[in-house]
Amino acid sequence: QLQLVESGGGLVQPGGSLRLSCAASGFALGKFTLDGYAIGWFRQAPGKEREEVSCISGTDNSATYTDSVEGRFTISRDNTKNTVYLQMNSLKPEDTAVYYCAADLDGSCPPYPDYWGRGTQVTVSS
Repeated sequence: QLQLVESGGGLVQPGGSLRLSCAASGFALGKFTLDGYAIGWFRQAPGKEREEVSCISGTDNSATYTDSVEGRFTISRDNTKNTVYLQMNSLKPEDTAVYYCAADLDGSCPPYPDYWGRGTQVTVSS
């Protein structure tokens, strides 16, 4: 059973930065890294539907971003640490949400998650 744990959320002022981490553990027998899995970051704000923010492919490490974060957020992965990161810069109040990471064992973006983390709160406010 794959387990995902997000961290790095918090309260930040508009224009500030945060880096979220998604750490994976509990891999199936014979597979010990995130290599090959697509990892997506999603967010859900109060009263809104969950939306995909970014995805990094497990096949070629290509990344995709939703329009509202393009140029401000960067997704990356370190398979040696079984961790995927979301660097968030120039944060805006509308980025406030619970952020979730999710794994797609198929490896392609957009992700159709097989596993989810429990989320980390990001609040952008002055």
